[in-house]
Amino acid sequence: MYHFHQHIMNITFSKWAKGFMPFLLCVGLTACSLDENPKDQIEEEKVYTSQDALFQHTVATLYSYVGGNTDGQGLQGTCRGVYDLQTFGSDEALLPTRGVDWYDGGIWQNMYKHSWNAGHELVNKSWNYLYKVITLCNRSLEVIENHKDLLTRMQKDRFTSEVRGLRAIYYFYLLDLFGNVPIVTSTDVSMNEVKQSMRSEVFRFVEKELVEVVPYLLNQAHFYLSEGYGRINIAVALFVLAKLYLNAEIYADDDWTDGKNLDGKNIQCNFLGEKMNAWEACIKCCDLIGQLGYSLEKQYEDCFAIDNHNSHEIIWYIPMDKYRYANQQQNMYRSYHYRHAASFGFSGENGTSASLTVLKVNKYQQKDEDKRFRINYWSDDVTDLNGWSVMDRVGNKFNYAPWEVDMDVSNSKFIETAGARMKKYEVDKNALLDGKLMDNDIVLFRYADVLLMMAEAKMRNGESGQKELDMVRTRANMNLVEATFDNLYDERLIELAWEGWRRNDMVRFRRYKSTYEGAFSVNENDGHTTVFPIPGDMITLNPNFKQNPGY
Repeated sequence: MYHFHQHIMNITFSKWAKGFMPFLLCVGLTACSLDENPKDQIEEEKVYTSQDALFQHTVATLYSYVGGNTDGQGLQGTCRGVYDLQTFGSDEALLPTRGVDWYDGGIWQNMYKHSWNAGHELVNKSWNYLYKVITLCNRSLEVIENHKDLLTRMQKDRFTSEVRGLRAIYYFYLLDLFGNVPIVTSTDVSMNEVKQSMRSEVFRFVEKELVEVVPYLLNQAHFYLSEGYGRINIAVALFVLAKLYLNAEIYADDDWTDGKNLDGKNIQCNFLGEKMNAWEACIKCCDLIGQLGYSLEKQYEDCFAIDNHNSHEIIWYIPMDKYRYANQQQNMYRSYHYRHAASFGFSGENGTSASLTVLKVNKYQQKDEDKRFRINYWSDDVTDLNGWSVMDRVGNKFNYAPWEVDMDVSNSKFIETAGARMKKYEVDKNALLDGKLMDNDIVLFRYADVLLMMAEAKMRNGESGQKELDMVRTRANMNLVEATFDNLYDERLIELAWEGWRRNDMVRFRRYKSTYEGAFSVNENDGHTTVFPIPGDMITLNPNFKQNPGY
């Protein structure tokens, strides 16, 4: 068996990355070498001399991949990867074609129309990234096992549990995006040995891994600790378990195109030794997160402030520090109009815009407009950081045109200004690299989502979710509404704007369908677009793999 050395890893990781399974070749990683003894590599015996060194090189280093600075890398903050699949495959946002800008071979229009295929760039980049991190986790587990003599039994359990927990989170994203995916837990496997697992198997694998590691993870919230910044703790694992159980009807279904839906009340779970249905398990996870001390911030916008790392609402985030980390937040840069960005001292790409659905649900420009809209979106007249109006090229007040957004605005007089733009995070006036290197940590999981999950799970289980919905709306200074599924569905779009959950919500609520009708429309009645296709290269290279139905 031959191995591949991945040169795109950071320097710390490359010290011990002796090789990776041939599976990496098939997931599309191209920066490989057949040299099993690269000159820049340090022998393991010279690296793993203590418990601390082992932790740094097998556990801590993995967190450098949660964020990113290049296309397709990171769970959020970058472009053309996981976040874009979740966002532009939904009714939340779009990148309108603006003449010669943002056509990009049709990849964005294909996202809105749900007409992607097995060769789509975002599909391939997301698959490659997720399996790259899983492979790194597998390698870390093997190194820990090989050097366990440096550790006490408790230390070994904690190290391996943290890595297994992170690996399970990445399998959660694969489960959500692709359905039937291979479960690979070793680097010592050849490509023809890799088998594709059914979606329900992956669902149970993620559940088992997270439930088993929970007792060994950090049992305190990050804001109580002097270290542990950005690491997964019990709350992070419980959050993913809650998502897993909330979506159990989707994830436990091996044939999502047969028109037959599962019932979460009949999906049994064994959560920490207690038997319960999926909804009850979700509620239990959410309740435990609250017991760990997480709560809503006083103001909605506090979660996205420049200095938000001590927030009691944020459960997991991508650490951002313009002088310490390479992680980037590219999404606002991608959204700003050039003149608007220039008022901050940045440049922009004049792209990402809110959909018409967002405007309607937020009741934009109506008497009862949601107060969070102006926090989440730039619209109408826009200002600089001093509150002064931004001016256009000819000296008039610059403003966006939210209602003029469409898939293609090339022939519109609003070609440059159509669409409300991403705001969400407080502008860091000292940010570097056109605002992409900022100090606002990128929010991945937060407690408001926990409350909305609890409300939904209770409602699906025949109980009332009014209390939890009221808490979220009260914090936003909004009138209370009845806890119905329609209201909860809309609340999630408003509260969690730009946070990468809309596609997941649409699928779970059985409302996942392109909003663009016409001759180019894809027939989605069978539900096949609720998962993305397995990348074509995987099907070609491995005869064990079958394409997801409908592709």
